[in-house]
Amino acid sequence: MPHSLIVFDCDSTLSAIEGVDELGRKRGPEVLAAVEAMTNDAMEGRLAVEAVFGRRLEIIRPRRDDVAAVGQQYIATIEPTAIATISALAARGWTSVIVSGGFRQAIAPLAGALGVARVEAVDLFFDERGEYRDFDRTFPTARSGGKAEIMTRLCAELAPRRAVMVGDGVSDLEAKPVCDLFVGFGRYVQRARVKKEAGAWITSLDALVPLLAEKFGGK
Repeated sequence: MPHSLIVFDCDSTLSAIEGVDELGRKRGPEVLAAVEAMTNDAMEGRLAVEAVFGRRLEIIRPRRDDVAAVGQQYIATIEPTAIATISALAARGWTSVIVSGGFRQAIAPLAGALGVARVEAVDLFFDERGEYRDFDRTFPTARSGGKAEIMTRLCAELAPRRAVMVGDGVSDLEAKPVCDLFVGFGRYVQRARVKKEAGAWITSLDALVPLLAEKFGGK
């Protein structure tokens, strides 16, 4: 039986935190303030993702240990209904994938806790001492339009009967034209444009199960 695809953003969706902001917090309040401002500008659509992506990392220069610690923070701040929701959706034929402008090494532990096998996120590169070296500059989510690009690739590869995107930011909303339903998520952050333009709006992930049943039927 053909499956359905549901793609989740990570930060402020599957978890309460913004991982890059938490990395900035480790460098003190001035760095945190600068990083948070850039993150908000990108998530609200005021700046292109590529205008802030590398700048934030150059300011923070996260160590491998810092990234691992944020990975544990993701688990500690997991959206309270996420595990049960993803399990319930799997039972109904939905394959979950995480697509994020965050960092693969930090998100991988959260994906494991959620039972999500596939993460599409940006790799960070470190030297032999664990010091920051660079990031994967070719990865789509390091630039505007990247989530739509990955959604298109996933649909071509997996051939789902339908595809849904769930997220809180404008970078998520950009995938709306290439999926069957874009669901805006507002538990942690409510962005006016996302709420206005989303095909549906929820504030708890467990609302997805009845929502998708209503939109698409039992399967």
